[in-house]
Amino acid sequence: MRIGIDIDGVLTDIEKFQIEYGSKYFYKKNKKIINYKGNETTDIFNINLKEDDLFWNDAIKHYIKEPARNYASEVIKKLKKEGNEIYIITARTSNLTYTDDIDTKKMHKLVRKWLKKYNIYYDKLIFSKEDKLEICLENNIDIMIEDKPKNINDISKKIPVICYHANYNEQCSGINITRCYSWYDIYFRISSEKDKR
Repeated sequence: MRIGIDIDGVLTDIEKFQIEYGSKYFYKKNKKIINYKGNETTDIFNINLKEDDLFWNDAIKHYIKEPARNYASEVIKKLKKEGNEIYIITARTSNLTYTDDIDTKKMHKLVRKWLKKYNIYYDKLIFSKEDKLEICLENNIDIMIEDKPKNINDISKKIPVICYHANYNEQCSGINITRCYSWYDIYFRISSEKDKR
């Protein structure tokens, strides 16, 4: 099976980072959390795109140091050992307007370094657009592990999606969508799916 894996929100806990680091950053600007279920800081803190760019210009140097989720490396290695192909598909560089000092090339390097640091195995690393359906289809992905609501809903129309649970995606449900809460929960679901084949 060919497994697609997102980075932000799946390998990392971007929800926690945006709320925690965002609270600190926006406290200085006298802004508070308006919607803790928001997917983006624009929703969480009710800010405009320019303010969001300024936030990420400051935050990215901290975010790229965030650790991988517990057991992600371990589970991915198990999946690979069982004969699956691992495709990391990230939109991390699709909108680098938020960073003055990190260009696309540098971000690609930082992502590779981060994957190596946290021992995340992959057969192929794909830097994609925000909309990942086309990439999944082009690469014959059998199942995608994703957290972004739009991607979950779009991809699930064509292939199965494991929705990595977050407050901002709790409305995602339906045919081809399986909600998971941890990396071993993902492993259990994928193993169960393979047993059905």
